[in-house]
Amino acid sequence: MDIVIRGAEVADGTGSPLRTAEVGIKDGRIAAIGGRLDGRRVIDAGGLVLAPGFIDMHAHSELALLADHDHLAKLGQGCTLEVLGQDGLSYAPVDETTAPLMWEAIAAWNGRLDVAYDWRTVGEYLDRLDRGIPVNAAYLVPHGTVRMLAMGWEDREPTHAELEVMKALVTQGMEAGAFGLSAGLSYAPGMYAKTGELVELCKVVAGYGGYFSPHQRSYGAGAMEGYAEMIEIGRASGCALHLAHATLNYRVNEGRAAELLKLVDKGLDEGLPISLDTYPYLPGMTMLAALLPSWSVAGGYGALQERLADAGNRARIVRELDVEGTDGANGVPVDWTKIEIAGVADPQLRGLVGRRVSEAAEGRAPAEFFLDLIVRDEFGTACLMHEGNEENVRTIMRHGVHTGSTDGVLAGEKIHPRAWGSFARYLGHYTRELGLMSVEECVAHLSGRPAAILGLRDRGLVKEGFAADLVLFDPETVDAMATFEAPRRQAAGIPYVLVNGALAVEEGRRTEALSGRSVRHSASRR
Repeated sequence: MDIVIRGAEVADGTGSPLRTAEVGIKDGRIAAIGGRLDGRRVIDAGGLVLAPGFIDMHAHSELALLADHDHLAKLGQGCTLEVLGQDGLSYAPVDETTAPLMWEAIAAWNGRLDVAYDWRTVGEYLDRLDRGIPVNAAYLVPHGTVRMLAMGWEDREPTHAELEVMKALVTQGMEAGAFGLSAGLSYAPGMYAKTGELVELCKVVAGYGGYFSPHQRSYGAGAMEGYAEMIEIGRASGCALHLAHATLNYRVNEGRAAELLKLVDKGLDEGLPISLDTYPYLPGMTMLAALLPSWSVAGGYGALQERLADAGNRARIVRELDVEGTDGANGVPVDWTKIEIAGVADPQLRGLVGRRVSEAAEGRAPAEFFLDLIVRDEFGTACLMHEGNEENVRTIMRHGVHTGSTDGVLAGEKIHPRAWGSFARYLGHYTRELGLMSVEECVAHLSGRPAAILGLRDRGLVKEGFAADLVLFDPETVDAMATFEAPRRQAAGIPYVLVNGALAVEEGRRTEALSGRSVRHSASRR
């Protein structure tokens, strides 16, 4: 064997009880599980748990994987596979016109890193990843990006010809190896899509055995209606459904997790393939401009700036933000005391980072300050939203179709600690300290179950013949060290991480390995 892991308790990713076994790795694969094995390298793992590498079902690392060799945000917490292309907005497919628009549109999530944006198709992006990255990566075709390429930022239904273009782009992405379609239905331009458009695109995805992963229209006042619509899309299209960051935030949803799970269970009882992911924190994070009403950004950010120059339009936007609740802000009036500026694109604005909008406005109307800030920062501002309900978080994470995610935005000075801590927090706080799950059950939520949703036949389990994506953690000390005050702290109690059989983290330190690659869905049409 190249490597033998000796003395660990194995949590194999199925939820089965822990068992002691030696695991041998050869040529990037798990070659043997059993009694005494010999190897060129032996890792003494007494007192540790050996698990399949964790799968981040909702990540925003498209550029970070290409620019950050260490990528300890994910490797440090045992993540060996990230699912990219989330929330309907990502960097492929694009053309020469939409590529720069997309670069700016999601700068608040991904930053403006020193990465040559020299791909245009999904396949070309996956090829770029195959040159060597810190962890493995899967991709979802982003609906908003596809819509922008087919019809711009228009707030209308597509023509028949435009819908056919979108279907062709989704087909191209699926045949290149994408696992499904994502949507961002509170972000422009995806938010302009009606249910029927999404059903037609999901039919294409279903034809390839992929899944639909929507950021639905509302996580606030219209949350239950939004979830019901997503389930109906799955039902009408025959497409598997995975509900992204399925949290229930805002005061209007306190204690309503059972209602969401009732909708999920009803669909499951009908035979619909439904799953979901969450991150184990209360606050959320996104781009500050996402709070705007959809009508105000129709046509793009240039059109928005023209509208802001009109006093009537500006007053209407302020009224919707403060009184009525915008569709961009989940139908709830914005509480500016809960919106924290987490990152800026303009270095001259760094003094605002860490301040709530209500405080940073310094006596001005917060909504007016917000409008001036996003324009001045060229829509690159990120924010933390201090909303959430612990009862909902705990109830949802115990469900049988739950998986883990980080929703990890890595750009910005004061990012959400979920990017560096989610998996360790599941194992430490919620499993060891609160006892909401057993260790082996938690591991299944983070590895075997997401692998099954993705349809991976050789990852997600500690099993002979499977790829050696593995993590060793100490069940007594594993924990998230990242906090809202210091969000870039490496998780504790995770001394070893292997990606495709290569040690990426050894004794808690990052190695030189770049053994991650794109993981591609089978392109065969069903």
